Amino acid sequence: MTGRLRGVLFAALFALLGVAAGCDRAVVTERPVVLETLPHDPEAFTQGLVWDDGVFLESTGRYGRSDLREVDARSGEVIRSRPLAAHEFGEGLAQVGDRLIQLTYREGVAHVYDRETFEVVGRFRYDGEGWGLCYDGEDLWMSDGSATLTRRDPETFAVRGRLDVTRSGSPVRRLNELACVGDEIYANVWTTTDIVRIGRADGRVRAVIDASALVPDDARVRADPDAVLNGIAYDADLDRFFLTGKLWDVMYVVRFERMP
Repeated sequence: MTGRLRGVLFAALFALLGVAAGCDRAVVTERPVVLETLPHDPEAFTQGLVWDDGVFLESTGRYGRSDLREVDARSGEVIRSRPLAAHEFGEGLAQVGDRLIQLTYREGVAHVYDRETFEVVGRFRYDGEGWGLCYDGEDLWMSDGSATLTRRDPETFAVRGRLDVTRSGSPVRRLNELACVGDEIYANVWTTTDIVRIGRADGRVRAVIDASALVPDDARVRADPDAVLNGIAYDADLDRFFLTGKLWDVMYVVRFERMP
């Protein structure tokens, strides 16, 4: 190998290392700062969460127990609910104008409801599993437990594109409940207490939010491997987030701050 060639190879190697290091530095760590705690139904197996002017719209899961519900934010009381069929497992939920769209886990059906009446006004079909769902004002974004988000037409549910989510170049799998906020998507990572903040333009994780401190000190929750962090909604008017988990008895009102 000539000296000139050796120099070119070393320069390329250092450039690659620099890019990798830059990617690592770009992913910051944040934590939720609790502003308030609200009651949450400890029997709700939360799969999808939407904030709508003083109430939560919530999708709950488990076969034979899944439903769509409207919940008073202050009291945690269920104002009304609509059960799913016993063979359906409720998943992600999004609000599109005066409609609500609720995914199912392995049934390949998304139910469409009138927001005011909870009456079914349509259904969409899709292939694969349904996990999380959010609406960014133009497109629906759907997760299926992989490292890829699917962008869909809110009127037809047709696929418009796909977004591979990476952290420092590596795929981030098990993306679950979603919240669309500006040009970013927040996603729970299933079975962990991490939430990732994803750029919609490139799929890169911009921040990892460590929510481990929010897990309730509840023997029932800690003994159930399914009772994990899942449920994230955003209040644009007050710039705050709501976080809860499956079977948790508390809903946290939080803001995120960068950790040193």
